[in-house]
Amino acid sequence: MAEGTAEAGMDRRVEPEAELGEATSPAVARGMFRGGVVRPTCGISKGYAQANMIALPREYAYDFLLFAQRNPKPCPILDVLDPGSPTPSIAAGSDIRTDIPLYRVWENGELVDTLPDITDVWARHDDLVTFLIGCSFTFEFPLMEAGIPVRHILAGRNVPMYNTSIACRPAGRFSANMVVSMRGIQPDRIADAVRISGYYPSVHGAPVEVGSPERIGITDLMHPDYGDVPVLEDGDVPVFWACGVTPQAAVMASKPTFAITHAPGHMFITDVPDRTYMV
Repeated sequence: MAEGTAEAGMDRRVEPEAELGEATSPAVARGMFRGGVVRPTCGISKGYAQANMIALPREYAYDFLLFAQRNPKPCPILDVLDPGSPTPSIAAGSDIRTDIPLYRVWENGELVDTLPDITDVWARHDDLVTFLIGCSFTFEFPLMEAGIPVRHILAGRNVPMYNTSIACRPAGRFSANMVVSMRGIQPDRIADAVRISGYYPSVHGAPVEVGSPERIGITDLMHPDYGDVPVLEDGDVPVFWACGVTPQAAVMASKPTFAITHAPGHMFITDVPDRTYMV
């Protein structure tokens, strides 16, 4: 499913009054999303970790937990909510039903709706278990602080993401190939990008591939499966990190009866400083 083009306009939709940026606090950002602002969360709330989200009926929760445990690179778990609870422990006063800018609703592995608020959908399912999974947006500011440009942020775009041929370890009813995000890095800064991102294993850590998209099954770099078309400067080398959209690939491949996820690039911004996840 190549959704990057189909959803590109939606991914970039921003309310005119929205002034979200690196200085916006997580609580203010979540409040703006709760109020209807829709935009990707890259470049927002410098210094705070962001998270991918998937909510599944309780009957699927153990299998997914095992899938994440077996695949910590794309699915590093930051928080698991009790069945039916919409309140994460990693963001005071937050509500998982309203505080992400855009959600996806799935039935039997098919995308059936994309919504900025899932309160009504949530009310029809009283046993959803929500998983919050580390996101590579967390280490983008540390990259920029080291003088490594993150080009999609500078261009005001969503990060490009791709399906790959890298098989995840299956668990119970869940299987998938890994999804990756891509950033173009100049050759003389690749070692620094690997080192800096490697300090953050809870948000995907070091890259899974440098320089050869074909080696991981990506045949057309300019047509991502999710997010926006990449921004590349002369000499940039494509560098690929494991991505928290992998659970959505697992939903499509494994077809649970119901699931809710974030829309790719539209994350939950936590109150946890990014350096909490630094090792």
